Amino acid sequence: MTTAAVRTTPTAGDQAAVAHIPQRIIAAWAAHDADAFAEVFTENGTMILPGLFRKGKDEIRAFMAGAFAGPYHGTRVTGQPISIEFFSAEAGVLITQGGVLHGSETEVADERAIRASWVVVKEDGQWKLAAYQNSPRG
Repeated sequence: MTTAAVRTTPTAGDQAAVAHIPQRIIAAWAAHDADAFAEVFTENGTMILPGLFRKGKDEIRAFMAGAFAGPYHGTRVTGQPISIEFFSAEAGVLITQGGVLHGSETEVADERAIRASWVVVKEDGQWKLAAYQNSPRG
């Protein structure tokens, strides 16, 4: 049995809130704040990066704290929404493109450019990230 996704028209507020989620990640990354980064996710949210799977705020927070102290130290991240689809008043998918910026870079180097899928859900009136996955832009 197959079911088709039913798309819905979001409110302007929901549209803006979902489009703002990448900005919350960008701000947390700029501050190298693993707590703020993890707070964007649902309690059992998932983060998949090439070669990495983390589930739950605690695992995401711990990974990012280590990454900010190590390989991501001194970096920034950028991401722009290229598509937003809502499947109900409480669920949708956001697609972005961007990547990690090093030093004084203003554009993401081709080898670090990504596209990402963000599954978003509305919990207690706030949009949260339930699942994040990225892959090379190619």
